[in-house]
Amino acid sequence: MNQILKKLTVKRLLIFAILFLLSGQSPAAVQPRGLGLGVIIGEPTGISFKKWTNKSQAFDGAVAWSFGHEDAFHLHLDYLFHNRRLIIIDRNVIPFYYGIGGRIKFSDSNSFGIRFPLGLTLFIVEAPIDLFLEVVPIMNLAPETDLDLNAAIGARYYFH
Repeated sequence: MNQILKKLTVKRLLIFAILFLLSGQSPAAVQPRGLGLGVIIGEPTGISFKKWTNKSQAFDGAVAWSFGHEDAFHLHLDYLFHNRRLIIIDRNVIPFYYGIGGRIKFSDSNSFGIRFPLGLTLFIVEAPIDLFLEVVPIMNLAPETDLDLNAAIGARYYFH
């Protein structure tokens, strides 16, 4: 079952990335603000939120389910920095973000790790919505030290 979910997740990520880059939206006029609430699909899958602190920084988190090495309830919270000048395609700005955060997984062997999220965001001009694609290296600290990787896509609606 996990292999099927992983294959579906990879296909979803690839489809989303292609649509993301071909969408032709112009988010330059969109000002990030407020609280966004939506979904995250991949590893993990669940409810995503984002709270902007200013035009380039935000808190981001999820209450989700992890289908990784063992099924687990997953919580994470990150602090993100957004670079709007790095990726510009035909005058369309696609902010790149990076940050640091923490993750707790509740399962038979509870674990805690430090997250290093890297991703892209697309702001929809016509609606208060963003789409995102992220890859997150994780350094697990407990119950043992090792490396892990999460990858997900998602969308959020912003309440201003």
